[in-house]
Amino acid sequence: MALKSKVVRPREFRYRGYTLEELQKMTLEQIAELLPARERRKLKRGLTEQEEKLLKKLRKKGDARTHCRDMVILPEMVGKVVYVHNGKEFVRVEIKPEMIGHRLGEFAQTRKFEKHSGPGVGATRSSKYVPLK
Repeated sequence: MALKSKVVRPREFRYRGYTLEELQKMTLEQIAELLPARERRKLKRGLTEQEEKLLKKLRKKGDARTHCRDMVILPEMVGKVVYVHNGKEFVRVEIKPEMIGHRLGEFAQTRKFEKHSGPGVGATRSSKYVPLK
């Protein structure tokens, strides 16, 4: 009895039933209707001057630096690189299709995760207890 091998195809990206190509052909108003309420409200109010400037840079060069952490990620931004300011430095964010509808600031963390090591020099006896792993 011969074993049949399954062909596993990568799943095509879809956002609310639309492919990436269909999303990129839509107008800003049509995209806004698909987004969650907060993002839809932001887009209906219109893009700010800084956000317009960012989109122009992305269309022209393909990468840009910005302080606009509240910019909604649009389908036309997919595949581009944006350097988002986190309060200290610019963090490189490569935009993927799964990021559509989120904000740029969600991908540039403002707080660094700190893993502490063992107890310090002046630590008391009780605080020196470190459980075995």
